[in-house]
Amino acid sequence: MDIKGATLKSAILVSAVALSVAGCGSDPYPGGTGDEAAGVKIQRDAKGNPRDNGGARRLNKDQAEAIADSLQRSGAKNVILLIGDGTSDQEYTIARNYQWGAGGIIPGVDELPLTGSYTTYSLDKDTGKPNYTTDSAASGTALATGTKTANKSISVDLGGRPQRTIIEIAKANGLATGNVTTAPLQDATPAVQVSHVSNRKCEGPKKTSEKCPQDAVENGGRGSITEQLLQTRPDVTLGGGWKYFQETAAGGKYRGLTLEAQAKERGFHIVHSAAELMSVRRADQDEPLLGVFDNGTLPRLWGKEKAVQGGANEPPVKCSPNKKFTDQTPVLGDMTRKAIDLLSQPKRGFFLQVESASIDKAAHSADPCGQIGETVQLSDATTVALEYAKKHKDTLVIVTGDHAQSSQIVGTGVDTSGLTKNLMTADGVPMTVNYGTALKGEDQQHSGVQVRIAAYGPGAANVVGLTDQTDTFFLITDTLGLDRKKK
Repeated sequence: MDIKGATLKSAILVSAVALSVAGCGSDPYPGGTGDEAAGVKIQRDAKGNPRDNGGARRLNKDQAEAIADSLQRSGAKNVILLIGDGTSDQEYTIARNYQWGAGGIIPGVDELPLTGSYTTYSLDKDTGKPNYTTDSAASGTALATGTKTANKSISVDLGGRPQRTIIEIAKANGLATGNVTTAPLQDATPAVQVSHVSNRKCEGPKKTSEKCPQDAVENGGRGSITEQLLQTRPDVTLGGGWKYFQETAAGGKYRGLTLEAQAKERGFHIVHSAAELMSVRRADQDEPLLGVFDNGTLPRLWGKEKAVQGGANEPPVKCSPNKKFTDQTPVLGDMTRKAIDLLSQPKRGFFLQVESASIDKAAHSADPCGQIGETVQLSDATTVALEYAKKHKDTLVIVTGDHAQSSQIVGTGVDTSGLTKNLMTADGVPMTVNYGTALKGEDQQHSGVQVRIAAYGPGAANVVGLTDQTDTFFLITDTLGLDRKKK
């Protein structure tokens, strides 16, 4: 078709057809998840019997309409970036098979119409050459600042120079900002948006004086991650890590005060439970919200079922709720909904980062049930974000992982030299999950593969194909129309 004289809408549809080979699309089954504002229904679960020809297919209609819904808009007022820490195709597939079945979908995550992959390598601190296996600090820095760096570094380059983050740039441009996580607020992924330190372990003043003395306030530095969080001052901050707020500042204006006292003096509204969070009606620069719901990491939604040597020979198990997860702990979906509600009130646009952190933490300890439960949390948070974006067409939603983990599906009952666990999936079929990047008793390690990224809304087409983590920073700031040099 010659599109030279076609309408803009026709040109967009032609482009969408060309992009359909990327494997993205919609299947407007009756009763599917509806995008009523666009007249598009996004549904990708297989409806047939997989034994039949076409029974496992996920698409029954050309996906041009759903893709065009994102392509025909440019420029966003709001961006919601959701990160599954340690989450790539292996982790998604394990969770999908267990919770929704092989032919099912991960709600929210699998409904985003445009998908690609990005490279995640970090840099060697001494040589500047690629380090193929990143940690969360370097990967988070790439996402938050557009600059690659060495493992353990928090939003500084190889020379230790601070790199401006999306939250800092968004604030300078007048947007509301939020940072939500199930980890301590001082953990790598939330920390990269609000601080600049040479070592991710410099969470509070004590460790900063020991491990990052050049960053310590008493030495003229910016301070620990927690101190810088209070300085950066997002409108909404939700997560764990309360123990670091009990440390005392060793220098500067707030010397001798605990960081909790400093937060109160700076005007933060502090809450500690799900009920308190739900009662909050305002969060802005006059009264920023600081929700801290655990001394460390928030409890995982599901209980532990750790993989062991020879676990492939054991009977398959079902996952169960974590008894430590009480009604005082907010689920990630509710935190996301509340953050969006508070940030959208100023009507001036917002940037929100949301992290499901313990997908990675559970995988480190070879715990597939803990890992899957936190992928369910990511799914719930993404569903909340997508529902908002469908009603507010000026909102870009991006879902990705910062790096991959070591978990993988192996042949059912196949024992390996690693750690294995058999789970009974939603299909009623055993699934053997394997972890093989550490010796017994040690933490499993990250893997260095490229990671899935998916998006919906203005600018979403820019995730299609192969990009790098650093591209995401530029996609977000460009789509929001931010001046990256504005102070």
